[in-house]
Amino acid sequence: MNIHISTMSGKLKGIKAINTNTLTNKFCISMHKSKKDSIICKKCYSYYMLQTFRKNCTEKFQYNSDLLSTKIIPLENLPYINDKIFRFHGHGELINNTHLINLINLVNKNYDTIFTLWTKRLNIINHYFKNNKKPDNLILIYSNPFIDTICKLPKHFDKTFNNVSQDTNKINCFQNCIDCRLCYTHNKTEIIIEKVK
Repeated sequence: MNIHISTMSGKLKGIKAINTNTLTNKFCISMHKSKKDSIICKKCYSYYMLQTFRKNCTEKFQYNSDLLSTKIIPLENLPYINDKIFRFHGHGELINNTHLINLINLVNKNYDTIFTLWTKRLNIINHYFKNNKKPDNLILIYSNPFIDTICKLPKHFDKTFNNVSQDTNKINCFQNCIDCRLCYTHNKTEIIIEKVK
């Protein structure tokens, strides 16, 4: 019943994460199949990686998907995290309210770690935080689904992550998260902009 924790690679090298299976997430599937070219999910790195050179990860990520989304895990069964920063969803997306509750319980259990959660699921976030306080050690990042549209900060969120198709002097994501930590620390920067890969 242990949650699988991944050590990430690429721009996330050195950061640990709890990932879920993008390929079976109904929300991800529908966004990836969108007919709108402006949707970033059509270019999803996770979708591509899990179908090709990271195919070996799908079993562990599916295990996490099933474990986190089907029932509330008792606090004593949630892991202790010793890292200063930790990511939710290097791969994957929120599945349902149960998934979010399990992640929040993990955040509350590990109050010395800063957790960052990327999500496009405003409905799940708004439903939960309507009646619950956001933990101080959680950074919520709204993952803007539209390329070349810089969105305002939604309620409950600390930052927005945006993608642009052309170089601009507003880009402030430079592909080395462990050193940058702009997304992983409480700071004044609310708008993160990355060029589409």
